[in-house]
Amino acid sequence: MQPNIKPTLYSRFVKRFLDLLLSGLALLILSPVFLIVAVLVRTKLGSPVIFSQDRPGKGEKVFRMYKFRTMTDARDEEGNLLSDEVRLTPFGRKLRSLSLDELPELYNIFKGDMSIVGPRPLLVSYLPLYNETQRLRHCVRPGLTGLAQVNGRNAVTWERRFEYDVAYIEKITFVGDLKILVSTVRAVLRREGINAEGEATMAAFTGTNPEGEHHV
Repeated sequence: MQPNIKPTLYSRFVKRFLDLLLSGLALLILSPVFLIVAVLVRTKLGSPVIFSQDRPGKGEKVFRMYKFRTMTDARDEEGNLLSDEVRLTPFGRKLRSLSLDELPELYNIFKGDMSIVGPRPLLVSYLPLYNETQRLRHCVRPGLTGLAQVNGRNAVTWERRFEYDVAYIEKITFVGDLKILVSTVRAVLRREGINAEGEATMAAFTGTNPEGEHHV
């Protein structure tokens, strides 16, 4: 199954040009904010300041994604990391609620790993769990924000998120991206959908059964 994609001048050329231009400007203009957040993370959470993790990008090509650290390294007596809920500090929650932890991804956008708008890059371990339709999200570069992020963020089901991802890649337009950016600012200011109900962030994706329901 292939998405109903009709490449346009915008999606093929202009979108990447704007990503490069805007991410470069943002890295320069927001450099004082980067410095302040880095110092606060180092003071409150320790080192390293930057959290990095492999994520699948366009064509499922794996890249290294960067974010500001929001969790401690607290472990149990056997050396295993404690749950996200325990390791996510009030300071870390504040960074996430304001999306300040995402700022280093501007570097990923500048490099070409990501786009400003697109499906969010998820874990590499999820790749074998996608069905044919869900896998279509990797037809484009992953984004700093996307259609799913302005329609519930982490508060919607995985299946619904994937539906938004596929809907986005089937119709990529400048106006559509602009609307998503404006809605993203609104969602961040309102601090909407930061976590799923009963979860510190978002419950792990464990696959979808043939009836379209998320496995638990």
